[in-house]
Amino acid sequence: MASILFEIKNNIAFITLNRPEKFNSFNREMALLLQAKLNECASLHEVRCVYITGAGKAFSAGQDISELVGDDKLEIKQILAEHYNPIVKKIRSLAKPVIAAVNGVAAGAGANIALCCDIVVAAETVSFIQACSKIGLIPDSGGTYTLPRLIGWQKASGLMMTGDKVTATDAEKMGMIYKVFAADIFEPEANKIAVTLAAMPTKGLAYTKHALNQSFHNAWEEQLLLEDEYQQKAAATTDFNEGINAFLEKRTATFKGE
Repeated sequence: MASILFEIKNNIAFITLNRPEKFNSFNREMALLLQAKLNECASLHEVRCVYITGAGKAFSAGQDISELVGDDKLEIKQILAEHYNPIVKKIRSLAKPVIAAVNGVAAGAGANIALCCDIVVAAETVSFIQACSKIGLIPDSGGTYTLPRLIGWQKASGLMMTGDKVTATDAEKMGMIYKVFAADIFEPEANKIAVTLAAMPTKGLAYTKHALNQSFHNAWEEQLLLEDEYQQKAAATTDFNEGINAFLEKRTATFKGE
């Protein structure tokens, strides 16, 4: 059984973490295959939005602990350098919006991979858990960078040190995620967001993403200069011209991602 399911439909690349019997915990095969599929999404013009979710009852429980023990165990250094760091870097650099549709528990690296996506939505039954402290490790997959910027230093520190569960409803309230939906409407509502993004000006969304990435370390004046640069690039796109013409002609714009 493939550990990653992959399908392109209506300009959306659907990536499903598929180890449901292990709560979609990451082993080496799944981590490397996810990287390969993200690379594929980056190279395919037809893909204008990426949608990551989990099979079964979990989004991802994080690292498969069985890979950390035994004669053939993987070293933590290797797991970070070859598995998680490349995954989150690819998500943040991908010039297309990435949605994390968190269908079930997201813990450890699973939580932090979700939280590095551009838009995170969750079913109301979901919990987010910074679980690494429970086994004497620290949060990884960019979690110590991403989470305090989403919810503030105190909340992030408390959750990372205690390993307390956060319900999807509380996660939305504290700004950790974008939206929470009732379980029975979660999938169609999450899909609706993906459909909307896939029909929008893809290059403009990519420039927005890149500007947000750099806002974390730029000074005010540097960010204004960056906005100037990206706005000029956005204004040179075919989609910008289509948007202007559609507005003047009082019709719905048809964007091509160009």
